[in-house]
Amino acid sequence: MTVKELYRFLEVRIPRALSCEWDNDGLMCCPNAERKVARVLVALDVTAAVAEKAIAEGYDLIVSHHPLIFRPIGAVAPGKAVADKVIGLLLAGISVMSFHTRLDAVDGGVNDVLAARLGLCDVEPFGQNGETIGRIGTLPEEMTLKAFAARVKKATGAPYVQISSAGVPVHRVALLGGGGADDVDAARAAGADTYLTGELKHHQLTEAPECGMNLVMGGHFYTENPVCERIRDLLIEADPALSVTLFDSNPVQFV
Repeated sequence: MTVKELYRFLEVRIPRALSCEWDNDGLMCCPNAERKVARVLVALDVTAAVAEKAIAEGYDLIVSHHPLIFRPIGAVAPGKAVADKVIGLLLAGISVMSFHTRLDAVDGGVNDVLAARLGLCDVEPFGQNGETIGRIGTLPEEMTLKAFAARVKKATGAPYVQISSAGVPVHRVALLGGGGADDVDAARAAGADTYLTGELKHHQLTEAPECGMNLVMGGHFYTENPVCERIRDLLIEADPALSVTLFDSNPVQFV
């Protein structure tokens, strides 16, 4: 299967129509659309370590969640982090595909994977301004906030999570992997007693006891990274002969 054929396959299953208007994703870097793809590296982010591994070990393609190029770059010249990666990958003949908010929103994407790992039932979309990329569902049995936090850690591999209690048990859970601070009010309006996301603002955490909804901050990377397994499954569905490697792209350490 060529780069072009593989991208067309993924575009059908992760449609661009689901992307937020402000987003930039898709075929980020493509030196040769007719190149045959045998080896694929999958990561949440196209970090320098990911690019270096792909170049050194002869991968044909990188597939990521976060876009390699998100904001416009003024020049493709050495000295800037994104441009350096683009130059190196192009010279090595390696293409990059990124699927961002459309992978959040699509059935079976970032937030459905997270909901399934947490054991939520009757899951449905929620969100604000027509962008229903989050998910809300119900736990089979209610639990304490600390018990739910432990479940989040186990499901995502996060070394720790931050919680702010509203003094209510956890039963109806809304979630949005990554940066979901803007959807706190939408989660509350959807009827959640608990909201899990990767990043929240300090004032939101401090106001949780007054606002009646538990908040759980699980880390941007950790709440989204499980989707890499779903990306791998889609690639194998496209071509069972592909060799697909998952790479932990998180450079952040906890000390």
